[in-house]
Amino acid sequence: MDSTVRNIALVPPPDRRQSETALAIARGTARLLRSLGFTCISELPLPSGRRADLVALNERGEIWIVEIKSSVEDLRADQKWPEYRAHCDRLFFAFTQDLPCEIFPEGTGLIIADAYGAHLHCEAPEHKIAAATRKQMTVRFAMAAGLRINRLVDPQGHAEFWE
Repeated sequence: MDSTVRNIALVPPPDRRQSETALAIARGTARLLRSLGFTCISELPLPSGRRADLVALNERGEIWIVEIKSSVEDLRADQKWPEYRAHCDRLFFAFTQDLPCEIFPEGTGLIIADAYGAHLHCEAPEHKIAAATRKQMTVRFAMAAGLRINRLVDPQGHAEFWE
């Protein structure tokens, strides 16, 4: 099997890097995205080698990436987020209502979330990605989704992915 497919986690491993707050933000944000007609994959490896917190895809083929920030320190420590723009049509930050909107970079959308839901505080500007990148991201998204479902349905049938 292609090594690219092997690098896509079937079910995101509990790497313990995400705080309870970050997990709650992700859950609420995913609920919002579903209400907007998107489906999400968490912890999706990008072609650049980075891993996006949430990647959302809708039936029109639009791709959004949401970077989750649980604290001011989390935002300050993260300098990789600008690389995500090359892989999406819109880039958002999701965070709790405890963080001020002013600390987030201009030119990104803002989502305020908790474990139960979220709201779109500020729309992200659109920057359409190239057709080849869109295809690559859509295939990556589909493969990750399919493999994760297969792993849940038949855990023993996918042992080779864990070796």
